Amino acid sequence: MSTSDTTAEKSDTRFFGQPWALVHIFGVEMWERFSFYGMQGILLIYLYFSVSEGGLGLSQAVAGGIVGAYGGSVYLSTILGAWIADRMLGSERVLFLSAVVIVAGHVALALLPGFLGVGVGLVLVALGSGGLKANATSVVGSLYDADDTRRDAGFSLFYLGINLGAFMGPILTGILQSSLGFHYGFGLAAIGMTLGLVQYSFGRRALPDEARRVPNPLPSSRYPLVSIIALAAIAAIVVLVLLGVIRADNLSTIVIIGTVVAAVAYFAVILSSRLIDGTERSRVWGFLPLFVTSVAFWSLYQQQFTVLTVYSDERLDRNILGFVMPVSWVQSINPVFIIILSGVFAAVWTRLGTRQPSTPVKFALGAMIMGAAFLLFLPFAGGGPNSTPLLAIVGILLVFTIAELLISPVGLSVTTKLAPKPFHTQMVALFFLSIALGTAISGWLVQFYDPKNEVPYFSILGGIAIVVGLGLLLSVTPVLRLMKGVS
Repeated sequence: MSTSDTTAEKSDTRFFGQPWALVHIFGVEMWERFSFYGMQGILLIYLYFSVSEGGLGLSQAVAGGIVGAYGGSVYLSTILGAWIADRMLGSERVLFLSAVVIVAGHVALALLPGFLGVGVGLVLVALGSGGLKANATSVVGSLYDADDTRRDAGFSLFYLGINLGAFMGPILTGILQSSLGFHYGFGLAAIGMTLGLVQYSFGRRALPDEARRVPNPLPSSRYPLVSIIALAAIAAIVVLVLLGVIRADNLSTIVIIGTVVAAVAYFAVILSSRLIDGTERSRVWGFLPLFVTSVAFWSLYQQQFTVLTVYSDERLDRNILGFVMPVSWVQSINPVFIIILSGVFAAVWTRLGTRQPSTPVKFALGAMIMGAAFLLFLPFAGGGPNSTPLLAIVGILLVFTIAELLISPVGLSVTTKLAPKPFHTQMVALFFLSIALGTAISGWLVQFYDPKNEVPYFSILGGIAIVVGLGLLLSVTPVLRLMKGVS
């Protein structure tokens, strides 16, 4: 693609004011989220429902830890996908291959029995989703110049695609799970991801050449070493599992430790690299407080799939005119609000243009609002079965959504702007590492949730998030100084 073609592509406004190429990434992410949230909507209850109910009979604490560890592993594996993109294949090719791996994972969950299906399926889905996530975001970033004021609006529309899939997935898999069984729900997730793969296969050629560029190619002489390291890592994991070091009841703790180590190492590698200049290095330092705030936010937000699922199963009144709503449907409430509000937020940011709040301010507000959402559980603390009205959860999840829209699409956007050129996709992976850490923490926190004494749980976690947000709000000026012109 020539320079003039690239310029024309980036000035294209055919997709709701955005480049037409955005529709292809919008589509594959929509189907990937359909399969991801459709499967995750029934995963926790599959793990802790009794064998007679079609589940595996684990305790809720262990099941929550597995779900948190799995969710964290999805975002942790963005490192691998980002590294392969930046050093070997480019973002677009890794995105395509990741979609293939995701399909295989969902098929394994649908067809393989018991813990074998869970183990094989979750590993494949985690690896594939991690590769797709970081690279889809990077490809979206390649559609815009750094100073294009449509950028945040474009990411908000991209986020709309994500949530269209996230809305439909839990509803349809929940219907199949409750009527036919868990494996039928997992099978529908596999079909959805297959549709996404087929759609993307036809549209990928329309993406700009920049999406296929390898920013920092790995010398061919290093390929054997990479292969040896990969095989050694796999062997080490297998040995640790066989020795009982890695167990179902400590997975979330292991993922937390692994993510912290990976994040520290990644910051160290990027900040010490000779390939970046002083301005780029300063911007990476400016990203650090956003990273910490993001961890605090996601450790609360991702409890939709752990504590809130248990809460919805045991405490929520799901009776609607005599119909008992499947537990998984609660996870479709947030995407509904995203679908409604993402366009509103995109329009607001577009209308404000250069007058919109800076990214640190958006992050700070997002963390504080998320903390406030947890405090909203307090009036219902200590209730019995069916004691929490469905409307109350709907309202709380609305607050979740407002906080999310101030952090997630904005975080994806600013990360692509702050990223040094040689570490473009890997910087996106760093943002996903913050989600990985928060998600793993959300699973680890399940052990502290006591339905008989909920006030300390919700008040302490909500208060911590508010304090983190206030800290960032008070630090906006020095953070913007470090961000060197990126706001």
